[in-house]
Amino acid sequence: MSRRVHIEVEPLPFREPLRIAGRVFAGIPAVRTMIKEDGHSGRGEAGGVFFLNDDTDHMIEMIDGVREEVAKGAGRAELRQLLPPCGARNALDAALWELESHQTGLPVWRLAGLKRPQPQVTTFTLGADPPEQLLRTLDSYGRARAIKLKLDGDIDGDRERLKLIRGRRPDIWLMVDANQGYSVDLLEQILPSLVEAQVKVIEQPVPRGGEAALMGMNSPIPLAADESLLGLDELPSLIGIFKIANIKLDKCGGLTEALMMVKQARSLGLDVMVGNMGGSSYAAAPAYLLAQLCDYVDLDGPAFLACDVQGGASYSNGRITLPDGFWGSEDCPLQSQTRP
Repeated sequence: MSRRVHIEVEPLPFREPLRIAGRVFAGIPAVRTMIKEDGHSGRGEAGGVFFLNDDTDHMIEMIDGVREEVAKGAGRAELRQLLPPCGARNALDAALWELESHQTGLPVWRLAGLKRPQPQVTTFTLGADPPEQLLRTLDSYGRARAIKLKLDGDIDGDRERLKLIRGRRPDIWLMVDANQGYSVDLLEQILPSLVEAQVKVIEQPVPRGGEAALMGMNSPIPLAADESLLGLDELPSLIGIFKIANIKLDKCGGLTEALMMVKQARSLGLDVMVGNMGGSSYAAAPAYLLAQLCDYVDLDGPAFLACDVQGGASYSNGRITLPDGFWGSEDCPLQSQTRP
């Protein structure tokens, strides 16, 4: 066995800046990995976890730290011991999944014990933008079925954006994401407006570490944990506070752990959401497989880019689709008779 690990940084500018509570993003630089072994290769991509300072430099440093072990044959299980949940582990984990897929001739979904992937309804994100830009972006989403609105902590502005969305799209499924930008007091003040706007989910209203303040709040709208949930070990801490676990591969360190998290979340009575930290279709591909198991899907990352990779995700009628064989081996009748 002769393995080589390659790393490159790919700048991924957005079509338009994304405004969330306390930050504006013009794009996301991604770390892409490729693992080559005996004529086969596997690819992975990660954008890191910005609120943990898991940037490109950190990811490259982490990958370099385990390069020798991976080159010697460390697999996905060993990788979970070598690295904590982070973008670097996600990029390597994805590359190992695709490498095995190419080596065995089986699509990744079969290796993971999943059913053939089907198109999924996904949310499309609206930033905390001025009214004209907000409506322009909303209109550009055409036949979108679900919207996620970013809140910025300005209650009057957030209320205005809610009214604008409902006025333009009374039919659409709507959730909001505060990105840690609210206090419990502010959340209680805006709750009546959220209920009036028929918001279905509130994502990460308070800062990570301040979750205890939500205990006993009894919100009429389910709360989803994003920044409050990294990996498998943190799932039990959500009980009694959150109803939904938002699993992102960069946070938890890859599809391997994410599949374990779905199973554990279900056993704890939590609903499951899959999200993305941004990135191209290379990052969305393993998350798309996880989406097959989830109650909520937020995978509009590739649609945000000025230019996605060729042959990647497509969006139609509010759904995301990844073509067979884009990431991993294509399924074929002969292969479909074989189970891993």
